[in-house]
Amino acid sequence: MADPDDPQSPRDLNLTWSARVSLTPRILAVNIIALAMLAGGFFYLDSFRSRILDSRIAQASREARLIADGLAVAEAHERPALVMGYARDTGARVRLYSRDGALLDDSRARGSRNAVLRDPDKDPWRQDVARFLDAAIDTIVGAARPPLFRERRNGLGWPDVRAALDPAIARASVWRAPDRTPVITAAASYGDGIVFTTANARDITQTVRLERFRLTVVLAIVALVSVLLSLFLARTIVRPLRRLSRAAVRVRLGRAREVVVPRLPDRRDEIGLLARALSDMSGALRARIDATEAFAADVTHELKNPLASVRSAIDGLGHVKDPELQERLLAIVRDDVHRLDRLITDISDASRLDAQLSRAKFEPIDMAAMIDGLVMQRRARGVERGILLSADAPRDLSAIVFGEGTRLERVFDNLIDNAISFSPDGGNIAIALRRAGDELEANVIDEGPGVPDAERDSIFRRFHSVRPEAEAFGRHSGLGLAIARTIVEGHGGTIMVESREDGLSGARFVVRLPLAESE
Repeated sequence: MADPDDPQSPRDLNLTWSARVSLTPRILAVNIIALAMLAGGFFYLDSFRSRILDSRIAQASREARLIADGLAVAEAHERPALVMGYARDTGARVRLYSRDGALLDDSRARGSRNAVLRDPDKDPWRQDVARFLDAAIDTIVGAARPPLFRERRNGLGWPDVRAALDPAIARASVWRAPDRTPVITAAASYGDGIVFTTANARDITQTVRLERFRLTVVLAIVALVSVLLSLFLARTIVRPLRRLSRAAVRVRLGRAREVVVPRLPDRRDEIGLLARALSDMSGALRARIDATEAFAADVTHELKNPLASVRSAIDGLGHVKDPELQERLLAIVRDDVHRLDRLITDISDASRLDAQLSRAKFEPIDMAAMIDGLVMQRRARGVERGILLSADAPRDLSAIVFGEGTRLERVFDNLIDNAISFSPDGGNIAIALRRAGDELEANVIDEGPGVPDAERDSIFRRFHSVRPEAEAFGRHSGLGLAIARTIVEGHGGTIMVESREDGLSGARFVVRLPLAESE
């Protein structure tokens, strides 16, 4: 069995193109943008590292000053022990220089292994990867890059030592070791010399790497969850929209009867509402197409009869020599032409009625006054066969409805014409108004034979006509009641035919219209 969602025509390939601009990448992009904002935490880590370095630089400067103060009050033979003690307590390499830059003492020369810089070439590959990632991230976030740390032969080669020649200054600097870890140096003056400390702050790099690793893990997890949720969201949005789009394309290509637009009954959101609205619209369109085709077929059938009669009469005129018979044939032609004219006029009105009602501007209409006017006009023109017309409405009845006056007049004109054609000579036709809940009920009552139960719905169909036997053929098009029903339903009302309430012979056409306001 073929998948109903698969394209049925090469023209449906437009859907393949439309999939290239699917909502899925857009949903993913929106969530990825939010993740990119979260990735801004890498910039925060660079600021975090800068604050730690500033703190360590200030600490190194204070320690250098404390060491210098201790050396200033110590005897010369006590200084080597103080140097080793300070190196052990601070974890730094401590060197003493004379004011001309000559090395006086060095904690490393006395066996201390503090601030020994690593050789990157001897580190395992994991360290190389870590340094590469550090360099990449530092480049992305624009981190400051300290100068490379290199040993100096003379103490005055260090900027910190030169600055410390001024006893009031204790200076510290940050450098970059070959393995990209920070090296902090500091110098301070004491008596006749300069104390110079060097510390390799690998712990700062390790801390930043650990935080970056944690942030990366969080980002990876959040990104994975976000992508999965985005795909799920896209699936729940894009797939039903794609199904609806395919169905809509098939309807556009002229396959309205073949296509069943999915209603998505399990969806209670806007997409479900859209699906059901499209399904209802497709059903209404299908019904409208069927009605249009049926109307066209009915029109064709109704026009063929008088045309065939006219053609037969005209053909007969060419062979008939009797003047009386020719006059009879000409009378048939005239009657059929009048019938065609009336039929075409009614067909024109019926075909435009729906569109005109959809554009009409409704206004308050006093139905009691309108019906009184219609009855008075009929009486003034004279009613055939001595038939009496009357209108009745309670004085306190509010008969205001919203509608188009000329259309509503057409309804009751058609109903009165219908009642007159079925009423006996000298019969009575009454139009009674009354309130029925929130609706106005108008009853058009005649004394004719009534409408059989089996015909009470079909008489409102187009071109369906049940006429009195004495009436000449072709006087009615069979569209009057159909037009009346269309107008009433276009005003939100109903029309039906029932038996008279008093049990007498006759028909009662009941028109119900919503009142403009409730009393």
